[in-house]
Formats: sequence, structure tokens, C-alpha cells
Amino acid sequence: MSQLQFNLPEIDREKTRKAVESALEKYRFYLLTIPEEKLPRITASYSIIPPSHTNEFHSSTEDAVIVLVDGERERIEYIERIRKAVNRLSIRERELIIKRYLEEDEVYDYEIYNEKGMSERQFYRFKGRIFYKLAFILKIEKYKKP
Repeated sequence: MSQLQFNLPEIDREKTRKAVESALEKYRFYLLTIPEEKLPRITASYSIIPPSHTNEFHSSTEDAVIVLVDGERERIEYIERIRKAVNRLSIRERELIIKRYLEEDEVYDYEIYNEKGMSERQFYRFKGRIFYKLAFILKIEKYKKP
């Protein structure tokens, strides 16, 4: 009898790490920003085109508000997605990710592993496992090309 073989693709560790760090940085960024160019313009504008009595939006203020609302909705959905992913981690894993990446204050790796009484090597192995979990939860893992 012959056995079935599964050829699972190999994960690219570096690209996966970068993808997770990028996602966590994007989370922090989304918490802080609303782009200025998305804010409605207050200056008056004039047009020789007669007004239209349809449901279409032609005002730059209305367009800016629509873009702002859509962008805000996207940011809120993204923030919730990251929060849910982090909440699926164990308490110890969650604590590390929150301290290092999700709080407003910038904290460095060495501060965390010194505070936790871990060696640098233990810390980076632990952090690597957490990143793998987050990558799979968020579906952002990267694979090596065959």
C-alpha cells in the first residue's frame, strides 16, 4: 500500500515576522491618525454646471465626509480584527504583544525581557512563536516560493 504524502509549503520566517510587525504598527498608527486631506474643505467653490437634482453627491464636503466615514469604518474594523487576534493568545503572550506593540509608549524588547526575567534568547523564541500564531490568526503568513 502506498501512503499519501502532503507537501506543505514552507513558511518564510522573515517575511512573516515583517508582516506581523507591520500589522501591529498599522494598528498603532490607526489609533492615532485621521489624514488631514480627508477633512472637508471649507472654502466655497463655484461651477458653471447647473445643479443636479439627483441623489448623486457633487459637493467636495459631502465627498470628503463619505471618504472619511469609509476610512473610519475601515480603521475600526482593522483595530477590532487585531484586538480579537491578540485576545486569542494566552495571557502571557497577550501581555508581551500589548506591552511591546499596542501601547502608546514605545517599549523596547530588552526592557520587556529584563522586566520578565527572561534571557534574550528565551524572549526571542517566545516572541517568534507568538508571531507565528498571530500570522495564522490574521491570515498574513508568508510562504517561500517553491
